[in-house]
Amino acid sequence: MFAAGFGGWEVGHSTRATVAGTGSSASSATFDPNVAAGAHIFVQFACAQCHGDQGRGGVSPYVPALTTIAQSFQPDRLRTIIDHGLGASANPTRPYMPVWGQVISTQQVSDLIAYLRAGLPKVPTADPPPVPQGQGAAVEGSVLYVRYGCINCHGPNGLGGVPNPQAPDKTIPPLSGVAFKAQFNTDQKIIEVIRSGSVIGRAPIVSMPHWGGIIPNDQLLALAAYLKTLKG
Repeated sequence: MFAAGFGGWEVGHSTRATVAGTGSSASSATFDPNVAAGAHIFVQFACAQCHGDQGRGGVSPYVPALTTIAQSFQPDRLRTIIDHGLGASANPTRPYMPVWGQVISTQQVSDLIAYLRAGLPKVPTADPPPVPQGQGAAVEGSVLYVRYGCINCHGPNGLGGVPNPQAPDKTIPPLSGVAFKAQFNTDQKIIEVIRSGSVIGRAPIVSMPHWGGIIPNDQLLALAAYLKTLKG
């Protein structure tokens, strides 16, 4: 979620280990609820797709790892970056931090910050959905639509409806319907809009990330195959 070029934060929350059961040496990890919620939000909003699993990086040279950066940003600064984005680029292969303020709630941002400051621990079940193989491109694309967080802004089945009040059309556009099908009537047109995203990048307008440097071509084709199955 965060664009390159900013520092990090110190570990501020800890996890606890407790012994489960009676007369048993088995143990289970328990987590601060805010940290656990933040781990799931990190997955839900596709932060892991740009910053890597548990923020370890390695996805794009333009997107920093979140586990080794310096301790220079306080929670209020992190909140500003999440809500308002950071940077913008006309290069579709160079990702930047999009504006999330109209989509993610204040509580969700607080939980995400708690997770980041706890050192991005591994939280059970906070994992992106596995991508199916051998079931056709549209099935693969339907899971990628969730995995890359498209569903958060464009809605289930690409129906849209998420407010974007400062944008010209006042809403995040749907990826289904007659108008979308008419404008994006080839695989290449669909892929290009996913690849290039939006360069608005100024709060409070929600901006779509550049996915060109993140999503490989075979998955772009799968996403296009899925979107073509949606209501016209």
